[in-house]
Amino acid sequence: PSPRSCQPNGANKEALQYEIKELKQKDLALDQEIAQLLSEGYSLEELEKHISLLHEYNDIKDAGQMLLGKLAVIRGVTTKQLYPEYDLELSD
Repeated sequence: PSPRSCQPNGANKEALQYEIKELKQKDLALDQEIAQLLSEGYSLEELEKHISLLHEYNDIKDAGQMLLGKLAVIRGVTTKQLYPEYDLELSD
């Protein structure tokens, strides 16, 4: 069972209400950020394209991290030790 299912109903309800409140705040902040970008001259289509490209980038980066992890296991080293060999920065 999940940790939430073990909580009494009142605590679970409060946790859900808090989570809903946080999500609404994030939604409002994102709406404000979108409005600001639109006022700066960005188009909605352009923003959607950037978001799509960011998702693609993250998928490729995740695949690269997975491959580095497997290579590190095979070599018996940490992934951090492989970064200099492939001219990667730790922030990559």
